[in-house]
Amino acid sequence: MRNKPTLLGGACALLMAFSASTYSLSPLQPEDIFQLQQATQPVVSGNGESIFYLRQSMDIMQDRRRTNVWMIDSDGGQHRPITSGAMNAGSLAVAPDDNRLAWVASDDTGAQIFMHWLDSGHTAQLTRLPASPGNLAFSPDGNWIAFTMKVPAKAETIGSLPAAPKGAKWAKPPTVVNKPVFRFDGAGEIRPGHTHVFLVSTNGGSVRQVTSGDFNYSSSLSWGSDSKALYLSANTDDDWLYQARESELYRLDVATGEIEQLTDRKGPDSSPRVSPDGRKLAYLGYDDEELAADQNDVYVMDLSSGKSRAVLPDLDRGVTAVRWSANSKRLYISYDDKGDTVLASTDLSGNLKEITRALGSVAFGRPYTGAQFDVGGKDVMAYTVGGPYSPAELASGRANRAGEQITQLNQNILSQRELGQVEEMWVTSSHDGLDIQGWIVKPPGFDPTKKYPMILEIHGGPSTAYGPHFSSEVQLFAAAGYVVLYANPRGSTSYGQAFIDEIHHNYPSEDYDDLMSAVDGLLAKGYVDEDQIYVTGGSGGGTLTAWIVGKTDRFRAAVVAKPVINWTSFVLSADMTTFFARYWFGEMPWENPERYWERSPLSLVGNVTTPTMLLTGQSDWRTPMWETEQYYAALKLQGVDTAIVRMPGASHSIAKRPSQLLGKVAAILAWFERYQPEQSDGAG
Repeated sequence: MRNKPTLLGGACALLMAFSASTYSLSPLQPEDIFQLQQATQPVVSGNGESIFYLRQSMDIMQDRRRTNVWMIDSDGGQHRPITSGAMNAGSLAVAPDDNRLAWVASDDTGAQIFMHWLDSGHTAQLTRLPASPGNLAFSPDGNWIAFTMKVPAKAETIGSLPAAPKGAKWAKPPTVVNKPVFRFDGAGEIRPGHTHVFLVSTNGGSVRQVTSGDFNYSSSLSWGSDSKALYLSANTDDDWLYQARESELYRLDVATGEIEQLTDRKGPDSSPRVSPDGRKLAYLGYDDEELAADQNDVYVMDLSSGKSRAVLPDLDRGVTAVRWSANSKRLYISYDDKGDTVLASTDLSGNLKEITRALGSVAFGRPYTGAQFDVGGKDVMAYTVGGPYSPAELASGRANRAGEQITQLNQNILSQRELGQVEEMWVTSSHDGLDIQGWIVKPPGFDPTKKYPMILEIHGGPSTAYGPHFSSEVQLFAAAGYVVLYANPRGSTSYGQAFIDEIHHNYPSEDYDDLMSAVDGLLAKGYVDEDQIYVTGGSGGGTLTAWIVGKTDRFRAAVVAKPVINWTSFVLSADMTTFFARYWFGEMPWENPERYWERSPLSLVGNVTTPTMLLTGQSDWRTPMWETEQYYAALKLQGVDTAIVRMPGASHSIAKRPSQLLGKVAAILAWFERYQPEQSDGAG
């Protein structure tokens, strides 16, 4: 083994060495992350002539992502900012007159609603709210903005204390927790209260609460064509706190506050969209069969009769978003297929037409699917594009015709960088011959006659999907001289329900065999040094990484990021405990402890010899820090080289801040460098 450098210093030196390479274009540099931008959340105007979007950039001085509102002609013409500077805009909405924009941004006291007039260029703050608004929606008559906001409730206390003497400094009184879910990742402790629907005039003034009760009305909002009603999704069952997936659609009369339930089935109904003619309601949902993961179908309800039907019952893919055509006769939808995100349209009889598979993800850090689109007047479409070599840009098309890219946010820097080339690979699983898709990312300046170190990078979820999308983390690994392999083992989305169900109540399991088959398929190509293969993954990928090192010693080193290590402790302490126990196991830990234990990576720790570092956010409530600490203690007791890297202030989104993304990459590279062999003819 080499002398062990400091954990972060070795990776930084390795990255800097590549910056001094002899290539005509240099590889991606860590500091480049602060220069990259991406287009998100496009909104098309009612006349189809303009596209508004949120432009995300990195603030190197404040170490924050910034989001500003921009506008571009749908033909790619005039491109200009609406906001600028240290802004974090969200929930962008366009008025029916195409002259006004509304968004949410923070002022000196908190998040507020702002309005911008395109003809005058004036911007005004509409609200002074005590909590953050969201889900903004203009009424069709242009007079109102509906939004959602949390209404606080008085915290429950227990017992009574005598009054403190004047001037005394007593401790804060005891707090009471009595809800099954009492904290949430990224938010921490859940404050007492419920989310409700509000209205504010587009001329400003007072706000009016429209819903009430001890329920959360926190869904997207869609107005009826007469501006008299809102359509939304919620769960108003008495035991809603224990129903992790259940929701129904409702019609809310904004004048009276009366609410009418429109759907009634076991399963979620969400994302309501009223047709432009006001006669129909499109939405997403599925019948809940208590599977570990399920796929959304797209439905259309006739609002006069209340009858609803699935439009694409034979589409074995999960629909992620739906929009109406201008004439109310077609739907535009997106869904993931084999790692791509597809934009398609269908008539109401279910005749599906694929428009394009070129949608680009807005995930940025790792190559997850996650594209966005919108449809406006004249069926003008705006959608994110990008592929493996650029963060998300904007494209514009019309009706059933794929469009052209209309932004070039990153050309100035990426034209000067040589990125790792991405190659698709399919293998058959050694377990049962199942087809498994993966991607290989080769280091800049790749020479097939050389031998390279390799990193297997595993996605989380577990029911999510990687694809041929830009990944700053993977590109930085490649820039450091590694061949990077990522794949979609069984249980991943974008291959149909049966593929997802392969790990139903059975995770981790044969997904291990799928990943090892992918590694074998890459090694067979001859340019990877079999003595220099490494493995890492986050969340579900961290769980699988811990599982892998308990099953094999073929990897020289591993980095387990934000894992589940002990399913019993996880299910009883994670933020979504009502979901995990019911859907991922079907039984409580005390009902079948053997099942929980046999799927826990902790059960295999006695087999581990691979040097294994752990990396987790200190404020992670999805896979809490004590999961990491259990594994760390077990590895130490087992005599395995290990360390914990804690990300201060980070939640499960461990790389949410730019420097955290770089810190994560640097720590992983440094750990792998520490365990490189003494002599190597490889490029890394």
